[in-house]
This record gives sequence, C-alpha cells and structure tokens, in this order.
Amino acid sequence: MAHRVPFVVAELGPDADPFMLHIYAALAEKERALISDRTKQALAQRRAQGVLLGNRANLADAGKVGAAANQNAARAFASNVIPIVRQIEASGVSGYHGIASALNARGVKSSRGGEWHATTVRNLMIRNYGAV
Repeated sequence: MAHRVPFVVAELGPDADPFMLHIYAALAEKERALISDRTKQALAQRRAQGVLLGNRANLADAGKVGAAANQNAARAFASNVIPIVRQIEASGVSGYHGIASALNARGVKSSRGGEWHATTVRNLMIRNYGAV
C-alpha cells in the first residue's frame, strides 16, 4: 500500500476502499501485538512457577522415535520392492546398474518418488541382506 501497488483482498473484492484496507491492517497489527503480549505474560508466569519451558527432556527420545519410524518405513518399502528385484535378477539382469535400469523401465519409483540409481539399489540390498 505504501508503494501504491494495487492489490485485491479476496474477502473484500476488487472494489475495496483503501481507507477500509488501512483500518483492517491496523486492527491486524494491534491483534498481533496483543497476542504477543499475552504469550509473553503467560510464559513469564509459567517461568515464575518454576516450569521448565521447551522440550529439553525428551529431545533424545523424540529423535529415537523418529529414527525408528524412518527405519520401519524403509523396511516396509523394501519388502514391497525386493520381490520385484528378485524377478529382475531371475530374468538374467545382474549388477546394480542393470537392476536400477530395469526398475526405472518398469516405472517403479524409489522410496522418495524418484528414479533408481546403482547406489539406491545397493542401499536397498544392503538394508535387506547385509553387505552384498
């Protein structure tokens, strides 16, 4: 508004009065300040009561839970892809590059939705069979 760039507020339509837009902006700014003040007061009150704020206590536990969830998702994905890899190997294709090419040709996406490369096939095989 200060640079006189025209804009449209979806809720107000294209014919919104600039004066009303200024009033809405001022009210929004005031509400943000009130929310900030209330939050600061509530946190100060909790600190005065001796409450430790933040997530210090369970950060390591939360990391372990997240890592376990990632490992479970990787295992579930691998359990779906390994049979396809075994079919590819049974058809005579060998090597990580060949398997990656065959998976891409079949339209099988990697765990992150991308294409397969020799290293992603290698990681899949190591995850399921140890050093391959």
